[in-house]
Amino acid sequence: MAVSARDVARVAGVSVSTVSRALSRPDDLAPETLAKVLETARMLGYRPNPAARGLITGRTGTIGLIVPDLENPFFSSVTKGVQARARAAGYGVVIADSDEDPSQEADLVREMSRTVDGVVMCSPRSPDDVLAALAAETTLVLVNRRCGSLPAVLIDNLEGVRLALEHLRALGHRTIAYVGGPATSWSNRARLTAARAIVAEHPDTELVDLGSFQPYVSGGIAAGDLLIASGASAALAYNDLVAFGLLDRLKQRGVRVPDDISVVGVDNIPMSALSSPALTSVGIPLVNCGRAGADVLVSLLRHPDQPPTHHHDLSFQLVVRDSTAPRRSSEGLRDTA
Repeated sequence: MAVSARDVARVAGVSVSTVSRALSRPDDLAPETLAKVLETARMLGYRPNPAARGLITGRTGTIGLIVPDLENPFFSSVTKGVQARARAAGYGVVIADSDEDPSQEADLVREMSRTVDGVVMCSPRSPDDVLAALAAETTLVLVNRRCGSLPAVLIDNLEGVRLALEHLRALGHRTIAYVGGPATSWSNRARLTAARAIVAEHPDTELVDLGSFQPYVSGGIAAGDLLIASGASAALAYNDLVAFGLLDRLKQRGVRVPDDISVVGVDNIPMSALSSPALTSVGIPLVNCGRAGADVLVSLLRHPDQPPTHHHDLSFQLVVRDSTAPRRSSEGLRDTA
């Protein structure tokens, strides 16, 4: 016979409602009472019925996660972090991929909100007014995106770009190209703004904006010829995947990296150490980024009356590999374009 919440309450010497709170709102109980109920439930082999608990609490015990592209290692790493932290907090996770299409994001959130308690959106591409409207309909946390006062886990793009550009300047590069990502990407706009601000501090340095490209290897390949024609001796790519595309196209054109052009990526995904040459990159612990997003959402669900939390402590680190070197004597490759 299945063990019920009433059985747990009887053995633990507490009320059925206390058992319910231990499983749905553990922070409402004294630590000793919570430990006693959980130990009794474990000893008896009690498994709560999620559907029944949902009818009582109005909660499903599940959160949603929406990312632009699960094939991108950035988002798969964030997903691992969200899943790990949610599982530790007793939540399941439903994951959806918007396929880099902003028009899909609102539909995904509204569809999810019928069956989850809240949603984490990682690097959403939707405009601010759409995100604000969605936040009015469900508990919403943003990761790698700022939107007014919405709860968010923010990455310090200024710090990451500064590390990259100061590294290139220390190597003697004074004409640096920025190879952008999607025009709808908040990170792309933030990184380009940061690059312009940093270069403005150094009158001897020029930033060449090569425009927006798809955040894949194909985007970097498409940008490769423009990079050569720009005359820049170094490039900062929107992400590591774009940087891989640059490396491939430059090799096809007979341009040597880093002898002729240095390349820096962003995100420091594991494959960065395996590219040829190994890619210099700036990045943050992406799994920790996902964990922070889940923490903020769970906190909002358990303490809805508390002010929303913003995380700003996800710091970049520069990992220097083989794709950067001191600038050669004649800057750039305009003569090879």
